[in-house]
Amino acid sequence: MSSTPFSRMSPPAGPVPADAPAWNRQRHSQMPSHRYRDVHSRVAVPLTEREWPQRRLTAAPLWVPVDLRDGNQALAEPMDPDRKRRFFELLVAMGYKEIEVGYPSASRTDHDFVRLVAETDIAPDDVTIVVFTAARRDLVERTVASIRGISNPVVIHMYTATAPTWRDVVLGHDRDALKELILAGGRDVLELAGHLPNVRFEFSPEVFNLTEPDYVLDVCDAMTDLWQATPDRPVILNLPATVEVATPNVYADQIEYMHRNLARRDSVVLSVHPHNDRGTGVACAELAVLAGAQRVEGCVFGNGERTGNVDIATLALNLHAQGVDPMIDFSDIDGIRRTVEFCNRVEVHPRHPYVGDLVHTAFSGTHQDAIRKGFAEHRARAVAEGRPEGELEWRVPYLPVDPADLGRSYDAVIRVNSQSGKGGMAYLLESEYGIELPRRLQIDFARHVQLHTDTTGNEVTAAELWDIFGTAYLGPAAGREDGSAAVALSGYRTSEAAGGTSTSVTIATGGMEHTSTHDGVGPVEALTRALAGQGLAIEVLSLHQTSAGTGNDSDALTLLEYRDGPAVRWAAGRDRSVLAASLAAVMRAANTVSAAVTAVG
Repeated sequence: MSSTPFSRMSPPAGPVPADAPAWNRQRHSQMPSHRYRDVHSRVAVPLTEREWPQRRLTAAPLWVPVDLRDGNQALAEPMDPDRKRRFFELLVAMGYKEIEVGYPSASRTDHDFVRLVAETDIAPDDVTIVVFTAARRDLVERTVASIRGISNPVVIHMYTATAPTWRDVVLGHDRDALKELILAGGRDVLELAGHLPNVRFEFSPEVFNLTEPDYVLDVCDAMTDLWQATPDRPVILNLPATVEVATPNVYADQIEYMHRNLARRDSVVLSVHPHNDRGTGVACAELAVLAGAQRVEGCVFGNGERTGNVDIATLALNLHAQGVDPMIDFSDIDGIRRTVEFCNRVEVHPRHPYVGDLVHTAFSGTHQDAIRKGFAEHRARAVAEGRPEGELEWRVPYLPVDPADLGRSYDAVIRVNSQSGKGGMAYLLESEYGIELPRRLQIDFARHVQLHTDTTGNEVTAAELWDIFGTAYLGPAAGREDGSAAVALSGYRTSEAAGGTSTSVTIATGGMEHTSTHDGVGPVEALTRALAGQGLAIEVLSLHQTSAGTGNDSDALTLLEYRDGPAVRWAAGRDRSVLAASLAAVMRAANTVSAAVTAVG
């Protein structure tokens, strides 16, 4: 058997499950799924009467970007001081009011950056600075020393893993011993920083989502009691899905259980920190907020260990798309992306929600047609209501938000490839060149574009579309071997006499000029009669006037639909004068008919 690129794979060949419906012929595979246990066999999820499914998201939680700490530790090339500062300044400019800046006891760079915050004015007075530490006295001491002199509000964030596997395999402590270790760390934090009026405390039971509910509740209550949480000086309890292991509804149940059972609930800021191992970090965060979370930690565009921290940009813009103020400014999404990519040395995927290069782009013909019609309706509604387009309710199909809200133009909304349809092509010509194509011409033009894309396999730009249009309808039709036209309009003259309008037309063909006069008709009809006299019958079905270009640089563009025997064709003419453009369109049609006659002969 010859090797293939997939020779290491074995198509599922096991039996079809006995209870499978006839339309589902999937077979058991060789994947060793029996090695893994579902979440319900790993941790109790006690909540059965849920309130979160009936709730709605109506306000933004407190966003806490952890790019400078958690995101940074996941980079192949951690940020140097200049990149850290640039990222911090971006977060401030976007409007974040609580920012985790580092793990000052773990690295010199993080420590120095905390000192930079202390010794400069890069942090506005209303921005809370968060620093991270493990529950170990020497690390707590270094953390507290690093924040000396910071006048901003400060949160000291202490963490310890609490899940059974971590207790047994990593830490070597049973439940009671680990609780005492956590409380000892909490006492160190209180002793060293409890007297500082601008400092509050945060505790994360790492791997909360795999920790027994009764145990994590007991530890969290012990911490809020130790730290004397009050409504005026609340303690943040941050409940991470450190490794995502379940569907988002399970995490929501776990958060609601804590929300409903915590002691001193009015003195607790309930926070979540989802990861994205199952690809559902955003959903986990949204459901957690429904379940009672007030604060969300994550990274802008979701950088982080493994598959990343939850993407707080996507979360915020999801609210925006539902009519809820995200409380963060995303009006220059491309500038934000460029800064994040520079600082992280990680590119954002072109399909990444909201920010990717292609997220507002349609290649599909049906999508393009719907978007084009949606834009036309939006513009017409703005005119009818006498309001700016940017103030109207947004309801353009396939675009959940207006790209302009994010600082993007409409240039890349529709792009054309072999999957595209007439609507997209028409949209690009209209948006780039001001040309409005009649529907029947859209259909005809789509054939020419499809031939090009099928031949090249490439995407087509607006400029290339214009070139294809010119070749198909504007340029010289096949004529003589030297490229000249087979028939040309040498001149015309219209005069008024007692009997009405008279138009004289001179046509050059076959090396000779032929002049004819036509009474009672305008120049276009006179020209078609003159051509018919030379054996080039053109039945004009419709004339459409549009323009090519914008403002003072625009030309008149005439789109001519005509019948040539049984066939219906299109031609176009372009000139500064509408009449000259119309005559040019007729001559383009005449040369197409002449070429067809010559080919048959």
